[in-house]
This record gives sequence, C-alpha cells and structure tokens, in this order.
Amino acid sequence: MSKVADVIEKSKSEGRAALVGYLPAGYPSVQESIDAAIALARNGADIIEIGIPYSDPVMDGSVIQAATTEALAKGFRVASAFNVVRAVTEATEDLGTAVLVMTYWNPVMRMGVDEFSRRLAEAGGAGLITPDLIPDEASEWFEASDKYGLDRVFLVAPSTTPERMAMTVAATRGFTYAVSLMGVTGARTAVDAAARHVVDSAREAGAPRVCVGLGVSNAEQVREIGAYADGVIVGTALVSALRDGGPEAVGRLAAELRMGLKRTTVAEA
Repeated sequence: MSKVADVIEKSKSEGRAALVGYLPAGYPSVQESIDAAIALARNGADIIEIGIPYSDPVMDGSVIQAATTEALAKGFRVASAFNVVRAVTEATEDLGTAVLVMTYWNPVMRMGVDEFSRRLAEAGGAGLITPDLIPDEASEWFEASDKYGLDRVFLVAPSTTPERMAMTVAATRGFTYAVSLMGVTGARTAVDAAARHVVDSAREAGAPRVCVGLGVSNAEQVREIGAYADGVIVGTALVSALRDGGPEAVGRLAAELRMGLKRTTVAEA
C-alpha cells in the first residue's frame, strides 16, 4: 500500500537504514535537477525528495533558500515539478527508488489538492512531505492521498507533545519525519542530541518507520543516525554539492553517504 514503506522495509532487510536525499526542482536548471536526482539514486539513495521552490521558505536554511530563489528567478513553475518527478521515476525504475515531493502547503492549495495529487500520482510520485501542514488541517489531503494512493509524511520535533505525536503518527503513511533539532535546515558539524529522543517518542506513539532529517552532512553522521532510525535524510549538503560541482558531485557525495549505512546496527553506535 506504500511504496516508501516498501523501500524502507527492503533497506531493513539488508540490515541498514534507508538513505533519503533532498534536491530542489529546477535548480540550477530543470534538466540539471533531474540529472542530479538520478545521480543521487544511482549512487545509493533509496528515497528522493524533490522540493518545490517556494517564495517564503521559512524552514529552509540559507543554502536551500538561495537555490530555490534562483530557480524561481529563472521562471520555475509548480507544474514543472511533475515533469521532474516523472523523469526521475522513469530513469530509476530499475532501482525501485521512491520519489516524494516536499512542499509547503500553499502551492498545493493554489493548484487544488485533488488536482495536485492526481498529477503527482500520474507522474509516478509516491507522496508528499508537508512541513507546514498539521493533521488537524489536512482533511482534503487525507481524502486525496487515499484516492490516489499517495503517502503522506508529517513532521515531528523535539517540541512535539505526546498527544500531538500520537495524532501525527496516526495520520502519517510512509514514514514519520523526525526533525532532529529546532530551527531552520542546514548542515551541522554534529548531530543534535535530541534526534534519538524524537525517534523514541515517535516509536512509542506507534510509528513503524521514522526517518531523521535536518543537519546531516557526512557519512559519520549518517552512520550515527542510521544506528537507531529507519532512514537518514540529507538535504543541504547535497544542494551544496550540486551548487559547487553539478550532478556529478551529488553522485559522489551520495556514494560517500551510503558508505555510512553499511550493515549499521545499534551495537555499532
């Protein structure tokens, strides 16, 4: 019922966490964003997050803000995101990669929740990550995601109360996105100590799969998080690699990050 869940469960069967990589659509061009996502998948990412550039990215750090601002300045439109998703899913079909779209909720509302969901499903997308949407306000998304068989990934954080944790976990399909620190996105030199607590809290609330994001930038951090989470999400470091070295650099970094997940176990943490 969930392509994302199937991918994560396959990773578990291999004795490791899943590698999840984020890249913004349309940066530095539409074709280069496609090429970078394909390179990401072919060098070890199990799940690809395609971000939709947004004019007010309140949760994004400076690197991703700069990338999405550039994409918008070059004329990127939301409709182009479906072309990116389709191209990536078709090119990585042999790998079994799941492709999610990460977006603030306003672009979905402006297109129409049903229309957006239909077009995403037709493009081969697995679902949506919605950082600024809470389950209380997601009734249209529940209906559309069920109608089109899409995963819905909600976020939890160190500040999430037990009651809201339970509500969010129950509403999620695919994986629960655990934010490992408070604040905007961006690569850090150390993994926040709250990450493991958020994962434990989500599991206590019934989450079958929890992936950790925000701040992961190198193989050592991937290994650390992969010892207790079901997936490790990397964004800013990949966008920086794309900015500085193009799609080939994204592929190289993905291969390095994947090395951090080789047969990771709790005992190795």
